Amino acid sequence: MLRKSLFRKPKNELEYQEVGNRQSPSVPDDMYISCPECKHTLLKAEVEENQYVCPKCSYHFKLQARRRIQLLADAGSFQELDADLTPVNILDFPGYDAKLTGAQQKSGEPEGVICGTATVNGYHVALFVMDPAFFVGTMGTVVGEKITRLFEYATEHKLPVLGYTVSGGARMQEGILSLMQMAKTSGAVKRHSDAGLLYVTVLTNPTTGGVTASFAMEGDIILAEPKALVAFAGPRVIEQTIRQKLPSGFQRAEFLLEKGFVDAIVPRNAQKQYLTTVLKLHQGGICHA
Repeated sequence: MLRKSLFRKPKNELEYQEVGNRQSPSVPDDMYISCPECKHTLLKAEVEENQYVCPKCSYHFKLQARRRIQLLADAGSFQELDADLTPVNILDFPGYDAKLTGAQQKSGEPEGVICGTATVNGYHVALFVMDPAFFVGTMGTVVGEKITRLFEYATEHKLPVLGYTVSGGARMQEGILSLMQMAKTSGAVKRHSDAGLLYVTVLTNPTTGGVTASFAMEGDIILAEPKALVAFAGPRVIEQTIRQKLPSGFQRAEFLLEKGFVDAIVPRNAQKQYLTTVLKLHQGGICHA
């Protein structure tokens, strides 16, 4: 009797391996980005070209400090100040050293704010930009010191100050020392104002806690990006405290504009021109380029 195995089709090992190893074309994960607002999957290059604003719904993605400076300052004009100031674990807070190292690696910056001077369409300014990738821009002693020094420099050199804020508030790992920065920065802002100089803030998402309670809301003109969360205590904390649901859009830039806490909401792609107009009006149309 013939065995069935005699009629079994021989397995082509080479062909089998070729089929088995065949894979669908892979798409690199970093080519696409998902919009948290409209949930569309977007080409990352398209979002970058649009200044990190969603082309579908105009959601403003968080933007690192140096990228903001590139968008705002005239090419080659930015000169950084106090870049050598770095934070230390002055209170020996457990785990803080490792978190600082992690934040520095993630952001590529030594601290959560970059300060310096630049020109904006030819107008000389002092500029600080907080970085969301470094502890969500929380304010520690070095952040407060750098911003204070910037205002002192601007007062001495009679420069207007432009400030971009993003922050989770005071940095708890530095305790009362971080809270002291609220008074220190506010004092420097006041002396700058007493000298008759202009201070414009641009509030970005999120700006909260001790930063909101100090220099972020002390500008002569306060601008905000669309739908930015601006608050002292966040909505979740308030809801848990008062045991009530907050109104839709509460603490967003549009709500604050309606209540008079913000002077204007300016989309990212219009900010440089808007700030140029403000600087031109303040300086009587005189450009020192």
